[in-house]
Amino acid sequence: MTVQTLRARLTRDDIQRLSDASDAEGRALAARKFCARFASVDLSDDERKIGSEVVRLLADDAAELVRRSLSVTLQRSSHLPPDVARKLANDIDSIAMPVIAGSPVLSDEDLVEIVRTSPSRRQAAVAARSDVSEIVVHEIVEVGDREAVKILASNNGARFDARGYASALNRFDGDADVLDQFVLRSSLPVTITEKLIAHISDSAMQTLVNRHALPAQLAVELAEGARERATVDLVEQAGLSDEPRRFVQQLQLNGRLTPSLILRSLFRGHMSFFEHCMAEMGGVTHEKAWLLVHDAGSLGLETLFKRAGMPERILPVARSAVSAWHSLEIGPNGTPDIIRFRRLLAERILTQFQGVPQAELDYILDRLDADEAELGQMRLSAAS
Repeated sequence: MTVQTLRARLTRDDIQRLSDASDAEGRALAARKFCARFASVDLSDDERKIGSEVVRLLADDAAELVRRSLSVTLQRSSHLPPDVARKLANDIDSIAMPVIAGSPVLSDEDLVEIVRTSPSRRQAAVAARSDVSEIVVHEIVEVGDREAVKILASNNGARFDARGYASALNRFDGDADVLDQFVLRSSLPVTITEKLIAHISDSAMQTLVNRHALPAQLAVELAEGARERATVDLVEQAGLSDEPRRFVQQLQLNGRLTPSLILRSLFRGHMSFFEHCMAEMGGVTHEKAWLLVHDAGSLGLETLFKRAGMPERILPVARSAVSAWHSLEIGPNGTPDIIRFRRLLAERILTQFQGVPQAELDYILDRLDADEAELGQMRLSAAS
């Protein structure tokens, strides 16, 4: 039995307070203590059964303060009886919202019913849950309030399938304010990023192309100005691509596979893209290119450079970049660790080799500034 459980034990005074009809505040304090004990994992089946009956009595208490204490204390407990969860979810907002937003015992059917029958703020609470199933996503997207759909679109815990995405794109076809929220997701299917391009704002467009993979041809078209004022960093898109070989081939077909682009990819740590570029230009398999790129000696990369027709003047920079890449590791914390890795990579390359072409130097410094700005924005968002 834990210290927390011991502290949550009810005393004789607590029992008296629970039954004191004249003291709502005292009953609320005792109810919170009882619910904390009830939520613990070490109760027997008989104790859990008796406790459930007490919880039902608390849910019927006339005092709002008591019911709110019950709702807040047990909002994330898997032991809250489902019938009590539904009852609390139908109470006034101060009692219903914690349960709607967090209770794991509410079923998909319960949540769908809330979306169908409740006002916007309760739909929004459903949309913001840490796990929203495909069934509930469909309901919110198809009949939910606009604000609830906006929250749902950026919620990584909302499980969008093909139908969910299609319904959202169809229903909010002309509403960039809603569709912009999709670009904030941690991942998007490539087919969806392609469809969003024509419907989102320019600012969301920039986030989309910097965060999510685009089909190679579309990335090239955007880089060439197919959409007014839109730009795309092909280096970052190369790093996002889950099919680097096809991406490289598309760049080659469009005449965009330049030594400058390849060198910049190395500065950003996109090693797989670099390997595929050298394989494509050298006319060898990726496996062979990998062996030559990562050859511990000095001849492998040099041989591949000559075969690929790469300028000899940038070979020392590339060799320094590969060496620096091998000396570093990316941490497990997502974007902040990636940004740190890129900064250290650039520093080591520039330390080892001073003859980086000015255009590439300007590019990498600009990108590092953009990384730091992104990291600063993330910290501000986390603090708020």
